[in-house]
Amino acid sequence: MVFFMLYVSAELDKLTDIQPEGGCDDPNFVYLFKLRCENCGELTQKETCVVLGETVPLTNGRGTANLVQKCKFCGREGTIQMIPGQGRPLSLETSQSGGSAPLMLFECRGFEPVDYVFGDGWKAESTEGTKFNMDLSDGEFSEYDEKGEFPVEITNLRGTFKVVHKANHWGKTVYQ
Repeated sequence: MVFFMLYVSAELDKLTDIQPEGGCDDPNFVYLFKLRCENCGELTQKETCVVLGETVPLTNGRGTANLVQKCKFCGREGTIQMIPGQGRPLSLETSQSGGSAPLMLFECRGFEPVDYVFGDGWKAESTEGTKFNMDLSDGEFSEYDEKGEFPVEITNLRGTFKVVHKANHWGKTVYQ
């Protein structure tokens, strides 16, 4: 099993705390990304939808996962389990220092998440405290803060998956 963290980075102008509308552990927030099969390397044609609040039973009958799917090319089954409590919003300070913020942790078996796609259901706050709900499908956002009387903006929005922990099937760490 491999654990992948989704990191979010962007250039922020007078905005802070970018995160899903219900917070980083929002059970209804939709994560969209493509999957690469670890067996054959095939990349899914369409984005896969994974939601923390939705689970399906494992085919072996031992528990649930947020996603159970077969590779369309080789037929091998893979699973993804989301692990809440690891994310935090992207702050203005983190953005200005060129950093990124962890959003969600994914335990992956048989698949590797790639090519995160931003969509609707995000929120942020201006430096004056004005709250904004956003659709980030275009990879950017710009609006005017009436209270602060200045424009706010998000540009160069990126989502990146990074391996944060890898273990073999006996649970022994082989990379960390």
